[in-house]
Amino acid sequence: MHRSHRVAGALVGSAVGDALGAPFEFGPAGRFTARFPVPARGAKTEMCGGGSLGWEPGEFTDDTQLALIVASSLLDRGGLDEADLFGRFVRWAKAEPPDIGNQTRAVLRSGRPWNVASAEHFARSGHAAGNGSLMRTTPAAIFFSRAGTETTTDAACRISALTHGDPAAGEGCAIFHELMRVALDGGDPLAAVPTALTLVADEHRERWATVLAPSWTPAEATESNGAVWPTLGQAMWALRNGRDFAEVMRLVIDLGGDTDTVACVAGGLAGAMFGMGGIPSRWASVVHGRVPGHGDKVWRVADLQQLAAALDGGAQQNYDPGVIPRIGPKEVLPGIWAANLDGARYSDTDFAVISLCRLGEPFPHELQRMAYIADNEHNSDLDVVLADVLDDMAALRAEGHRLLVHCHGGASRTGLVFRAWLMRTEGMSADEATAHIADRWPHLGLWNASFTAALAQLR
Repeated sequence: MHRSHRVAGALVGSAVGDALGAPFEFGPAGRFTARFPVPARGAKTEMCGGGSLGWEPGEFTDDTQLALIVASSLLDRGGLDEADLFGRFVRWAKAEPPDIGNQTRAVLRSGRPWNVASAEHFARSGHAAGNGSLMRTTPAAIFFSRAGTETTTDAACRISALTHGDPAAGEGCAIFHELMRVALDGGDPLAAVPTALTLVADEHRERWATVLAPSWTPAEATESNGAVWPTLGQAMWALRNGRDFAEVMRLVIDLGGDTDTVACVAGGLAGAMFGMGGIPSRWASVVHGRVPGHGDKVWRVADLQQLAAALDGGAQQNYDPGVIPRIGPKEVLPGIWAANLDGARYSDTDFAVISLCRLGEPFPHELQRMAYIADNEHNSDLDVVLADVLDDMAALRAEGHRLLVHCHGGASRTGLVFRAWLMRTEGMSADEATAHIADRWPHLGLWNASFTAALAQLR
């Protein structure tokens, strides 16, 4: 898998986990599966919103808000500037965010300087090993991952210490950074646990080894998952037992308790393992939120993808191509239409839109799914993405929605999905499906050999 898919998956996956878990925060175990016993792929999905704070469907919480502050400071300052980052945290806390952890609130509203505030709080309270620094550390783990173990784990501890004076909180972040570094390089973070354990203090190693052991289960936790040890332990347990990103999310949210944070932590690692394409588009498409005290920008999946690339040393590209000549919409198959980017953007808003290219902003349509497919040879997870798209299309069609499938030019990616749809629903061969679509959609593009090869793997 191309590294860019893992990097995007890590940042988007953490935000998706946060938003997915938010409505179930501090609830009992098993509530997620009780509400959604099977995948919800129609107009209403598992991104249900609600909870004690009334989150919108797909809205992320303080976990991602703080993560975005970390990311912005790292990029603006060209590295870790603790005074700058702490100042940004304080500005956020003063803006009265709807959700803020007790320990983080106490430190950021203490009025004390950045280099003493958390230490003084820890000295007074003796309680500072919460998961509030672990939940926000994915952007830093991406940013420092190329610099190696020593640099990334040092940064993890220093960023954690801005609000969490207990070294154990920093150790959890350091372990996470090292596991993320391994995952982004294409390695197995589960296999890297023994090495990561060498990064913690001798007196704490046994406690960390216990919760990160392959045999450990959440039933063995000795404290709530608001603490750093069970949070990381539960995330790793779900990674060991989940077959894909969606199952990892189901497992951790079903544990109950601090569901948004545990799913956020697990989502970052699962996103790095399974890649951006492994995150169900019905979840990624609706994730969004603002950062109190830091402007009115609404962050969405395209923004997170761009930010992830910048954190990994790439260009923070603008994916909005401007206005292009419209093609379509045209009904190619019964109830399923085709278009290019602006043909879809300016179409009737009662379409359920399936977008196969990156967008600057989502469309005004009430229903829109954005799949992660690049028109190149880097889609190692194309079979997973294609199956996800087809399953969503089937569910939406079953509910009576008109579907509009598009990519930038309406050619290659759009043609891939139409051909795959015919193969799945009509039992056609790849050649038969190609000929059928070519007769009805003259813009069909067949230049991407990896797309045609993917049809042979269609499930």
